[in-house]
Amino acid sequence: MTISKNIMAVKKSIDRAMAVANRQDQVTLIGVTKYHSVSEAQQVVAAGVTNLAENRPEGLAEKQLAFKENHDLKWHFIGSLQKRKVKKVINQIDYLHSLDRLELATEIQKRANQPVKCFIEVNVSGEESKSGVSLANVVPLVQEVKVDDKVLVVGLMTMAPKDANDEQLHQLFHQLKLKRDEVQALELPTAPCRELSMGMSHDYQIAILEGATFVRVGTALFDA
Repeated sequence: MTISKNIMAVKKSIDRAMAVANRQDQVTLIGVTKYHSVSEAQQVVAAGVTNLAENRPEGLAEKQLAFKENHDLKWHFIGSLQKRKVKKVINQIDYLHSLDRLELATEIQKRANQPVKCFIEVNVSGEESKSGVSLANVVPLVQEVKVDDKVLVVGLMTMAPKDANDEQLHQLFHQLKLKRDEVQALELPTAPCRELSMGMSHDYQIAILEGATFVRVGTALFDA
């Protein structure tokens, strides 16, 4: 299958999951173009995907240079962001999906020219190999960054284990949704926390059933 046909299939799958969940809101499809060429990214955009994600500053810069005339694109940074690289990235993106510590929030506050839409990365499964804060530490982190007017916590993000079964996926994504609701209930101006960034190529349908508003899909767009 071509990239355009893959994207069509993913969009139909998203629509089916939305229908099953009886949802009337929207899910944003993020095309994860990391590890892929500019040519492939151009095919993704040509197929109607307007949100692109990279996980390295160098990859972000390369893709943005290629699309410098396209002002309709939204750029997402989904990789772990080192403090020393914040200044290279933070004013070039629309969303950061990997806010996981106060030190990073402080650096964003220092370097950003305007409020940055951030997702707090949450390690719901507790895997040692994954970054992110624990569920228990989400609210404390939000409370710590609430004075940073350049850090706008728009939602929470998580990655589920690749070997998780459907029941486990439902549980993990549901736990993140409950935590999102808890943060939202605080009604903090700097943490509206209405969004859920969860679900990748192998599990985005289940994430949508549990309330995902952003899904980060790469492999399903490019592989046959």
